[in-house]
Amino acid sequence: MTEIFFLGTGASVPSRERGLPAMAVRFGRDIVLFDCGEGTQRQFMVSPLSFMKVKAVFVTHLHGDHFLGLPGLLLTMGLSGRSEPLRIVGPQGTRCLLENILGACGDSLPFDLAVTESAGGESFSFSGFCVTAFPTRHGVPSVGFLFSEDDRTGIDAAKAAEKGVSPADIRLIKGGGVVDGISSEDISSGTVKGIRIVYTGDTLPCDEVRSAAMGADVLVHEATFGSDETESAGKHNHATSVQAAEVAKECGVRMLVLNHVSNRYKDRSPLLEEAAAIFPDTMVAEDFLHLVVTRKDIRSV
Repeated sequence: MTEIFFLGTGASVPSRERGLPAMAVRFGRDIVLFDCGEGTQRQFMVSPLSFMKVKAVFVTHLHGDHFLGLPGLLLTMGLSGRSEPLRIVGPQGTRCLLENILGACGDSLPFDLAVTESAGGESFSFSGFCVTAFPTRHGVPSVGFLFSEDDRTGIDAAKAAEKGVSPADIRLIKGGGVVDGISSEDISSGTVKGIRIVYTGDTLPCDEVRSAAMGADVLVHEATFGSDETESAGKHNHATSVQAAEVAKECGVRMLVLNHVSNRYKDRSPLLEEAAAIFPDTMVAEDFLHLVVTRKDIRSV
């Protein structure tokens, strides 16, 4: 089961209702974090998640609202006793910026950082899933990320019953075991595609986003502006809610989540309405929105 937790959903500056960009995805016991705006460590503490379970942090670009929470999070991890290495992936300049900020703090971390600077195309593997970077268009070095569960072998319940395989044994077989000579191939219903989640970060609509989002289960697309500010969105290398909906429709995703909405929109319902008119399966992210994504459904809990 894959879960999405929106820890911060604002744009540029925080508000009383919204922290700055940070989205966690949990698969099993592992968590990966996408962007880390100021105050993300506190948002973790309010959420049901543990920041100590984070395996990697993926930063889309180095504008402060997407990055400046990372030094504090790293130092808090260290003070909390972390010893496990942490992977950090971001655009060109990530390593230098981290070194300078942590150096200015005068603190050393009690765990190793594995920092990768990406222009898109790299894939990073974890237990049961991978995260792939793709280039975006924001006027500065920037990338988006595709979270992909590993494909798996489905189990045919009728075949299992015919062979006398118990539910407990099915769990063992699904985990790669063999019971009484029966393996997953013997009771397979075929390949089940893994869940795919696309996180764009800040970007103009572009072919790279469309390619990554094609057939995705969830597209988390920035929608800094409504259609009333289309010209301003283009000038500042951002997308509108209508443009995000058009991408979602073109790519055939299951769910669109509008994210990174400007504080100028105190009432975000007009952005939802204009996007939903194009792509009905749309919602606007709120801080601490928790989505469970399965093959059967995508639901808020």
